[in-house]
Amino acid sequence: MSLWGVILLLLLLLLLHLQTSTCAAVNPCCYYPCQNSGVCVRFGTDRYECDCTRTGYYGENCTIPELWTRVHLLLKPSPDTLHYILTHFHWFWNIVNNSFLRSTLMKLVLTVRSSLVPSPPTFNSKYGYLNWEAYYNISYYTRILPPVPEDCPTPMGTKGKLVLPDAKLLAERFLLRRTFRPDPQGSSLMFAFFAQHFTHQFFKTYHGMGPAFTKALAHGVDAGNIYGDNLDRQLQLRLHEDGKLKYQLINGEVYLPTVSQAPVLMHYPKDLPDDRRLAIGHEVFGLLPGLTVYATLWLREHNRVCDILKEEHPTWGDEQLFQTARLIIIGEVIRIVIEEYVQQLSGYLLHLKFDPTLIFSEQFQYSNRIALEFNQLYHWHPLMPDSFLIDGDEIPYSQFLHNTSILMHYGLEKLIDAFSRQQAGQIGGGWNINQVVLNVAKQVILESRELRTQSFNEYRKKFNLKPYTSFDEFTGDKEMARGLEELYGDIDALEFYPGLMLEMPRPGGIFGESMVEMGAPFSLKGLMGNPICSPEYWKPSTFGGQVGFDIVNSASLERLVCLNTKWCPYVAFHVPRTEEEAKPRKPSTEL
Repeated sequence: MSLWGVILLLLLLLLLHLQTSTCAAVNPCCYYPCQNSGVCVRFGTDRYECDCTRTGYYGENCTIPELWTRVHLLLKPSPDTLHYILTHFHWFWNIVNNSFLRSTLMKLVLTVRSSLVPSPPTFNSKYGYLNWEAYYNISYYTRILPPVPEDCPTPMGTKGKLVLPDAKLLAERFLLRRTFRPDPQGSSLMFAFFAQHFTHQFFKTYHGMGPAFTKALAHGVDAGNIYGDNLDRQLQLRLHEDGKLKYQLINGEVYLPTVSQAPVLMHYPKDLPDDRRLAIGHEVFGLLPGLTVYATLWLREHNRVCDILKEEHPTWGDEQLFQTARLIIIGEVIRIVIEEYVQQLSGYLLHLKFDPTLIFSEQFQYSNRIALEFNQLYHWHPLMPDSFLIDGDEIPYSQFLHNTSILMHYGLEKLIDAFSRQQAGQIGGGWNINQVVLNVAKQVILESRELRTQSFNEYRKKFNLKPYTSFDEFTGDKEMARGLEELYGDIDALEFYPGLMLEMPRPGGIFGESMVEMGAPFSLKGLMGNPICSPEYWKPSTFGGQVGFDIVNSASLERLVCLNTKWCPYVAFHVPRTEEEAKPRKPSTEL
């Protein structure tokens, strides 16, 4: 053999050795071998074991169902079948909603959904295994699935391409709105603004530390969007008299105070006049008039509740009046969220019910940690329209953003009526995010990659959903399927957030199966895990007696509005469904 032949042979042997070494060095957990929530534990360089404890499965990869698991799987309807039943057969649900069956089914909904969220929390973005720091350090968002191991061959583990597609390209090619597509469930802008106002009390990423961290240390419904997320901010917003919050009077009506009256940090353009710089619990809520509408409503409701409590308890001081009113407001928020907001979102014919006593006999932990996946999931910017229709005027984004004067110009009643009549956009299916907010979607994709979030299909499996086998099955749209396959190469490499936003919506639905099946457990666990829902708190004395308890138990969106406005506008999380609903409302505050 010639010298060059020997050299070539040596090179081939060296390459073969390197390839074998590389393959042997791949972390076996990168293949996600453990199914059904089994935990992959690596031993040495190329060996792993699956811990199947309490998964209901056994075997090398936790794939063999135990006897009761087999029975459960045999009897359990698919998510699509269950959704179909819950959204059809009006005659049946009319019977259920007017009988004891409503409470029975609501208890089942709460326990089954909540059980999908680990409690206590499991992972965070620093640790992909259980440890004390991940549990105890509440400055992190928790995680349902651990990060993709750093030593995996591809960003999603072992599937897909070595480099993920450009985030800007993804957003512009698949998320950017072509033509506004309204939500077929009829969700209104009043719903859209409530979603943003409500969730930003616990979605507060600490960007100074990184996307893995949160500033909302309460990790749940604490009304921090109304009162501020820290004590200093709260004290600046309080009137320190009769438990009330600061306010200003304009033409005899209560509005939010200005920053000069309540000096708290707010994010406004530098050239905005001082009288339009409103002081709000959340520092960015001056961005949209829809958010200032809700901030004004809750300000008025808090002060109204304080007047009622003071009349009931003339000996109480400012602090007790404030703290008790805050508990009542939190109770009102949770009731409105479950019985109206989640009701609209679900499309169910079962009337959802807020009754903490339903789960008092169950093993339930009254605590909550906000998960990174919940934060990623809730970026619902397709809800926003292309412009805003108020009292016969069409207002573009350029005149809408940071324009707090809109509230005083039209008045609270006209804004609420307008937002309740204008339809929001469909969230799922792609191609429905306005250019103005498209960059937010791009940032979510980039943050998800920085946090090494696992693939969309891995989350499907975690929430007991069948993983998709192709992009065609996933989208139902040939153009989108071909484009995604070109960029990702493998359906198992599709990222979590794009998967949620691009998944084919259910027939007549606001989004696809995954958003419902993944989002509902986070939402219901967070709401019912609130301390006011616990046996220790859920009693009249917590809320200042029966009068305060009655305020919580009778709360509704309509009452919130009509008890705090001059006249009752049309107000709902859905646009008018009938001609009767669409008619102008008579001036009245009687409910």
